Amino acid sequence: MQEPRASNPQVKYKRIVLKISGEVLRGGKSGDPIDGGTLERICSQIKEINDLGSEVCVVIGGGNIFRGLTGEKRGVDRTTGDYMGMLATVINGLALMDCLEKMGVTTRVQSAIPMNQVAEPFILRRAIRHLEKGRVVIFVAGTGNPYFSTDTTAALRASEMRADVIMKATKVDGIYDKDPKKHADAVRYEQITFIDALRQRLNVMDSTAFSLCLDNNIPILVFDLNDPHAIRKAVLGEKIGTLVSN
Repeated sequence: MQEPRASNPQVKYKRIVLKISGEVLRGGKSGDPIDGGTLERICSQIKEINDLGSEVCVVIGGGNIFRGLTGEKRGVDRTTGDYMGMLATVINGLALMDCLEKMGVTTRVQSAIPMNQVAEPFILRRAIRHLEKGRVVIFVAGTGNPYFSTDTTAALRASEMRADVIMKATKVDGIYDKDPKKHADAVRYEQITFIDALRQRLNVMDSTAFSLCLDNNIPILVFDLNDPHAIRKAVLGEKIGTLVSN
């Protein structure tokens, strides 16, 4: 039987939920829903922190393939559209799994919607055991319910798994007091409390996800995934992005 891994004293965050949006996987000029180079870069970062001894869960979005809210604008029923979006996350999760396994990282995909031929069902104790054995666990199909975002999935799974932090990978290097693309004088926060983020109506996560993190005291680290070693830096306690906490 495989024994749990020894912990690394250098690691600041032992158990991590990494939230990646589906759009991050989209190719630039090619426009492919899943760009091979981008996928490899993300998986290299995940491998890097897994090798350090952190326990890594990944929650992946599906917006590069289909988004329920967008489908509603095209006349697709909201509930149907959300289920289509959940299935899109399964495609992305399998792509991550395939890439990670080729890098030598043992990976398990757990789905909130039963589909036994492609993924395990989400079972909390089994997921924790995978982490203890050094496997990366990818959570797909959202919460299994329409009207809940993958942000909410990340907050829910982090609460269930008793994660030390949610790392939200974005295309900006943290949280600003206003949109840095529109305002040259926008100020980036290194750290901010949940209450201040609420007061200033900063768009960290959707309201359901944010409430779950606030109630369960789970910090959220927002950072730029374009930095090739961003996740490693964060895991080792270097100052990067913006930390939202109590």
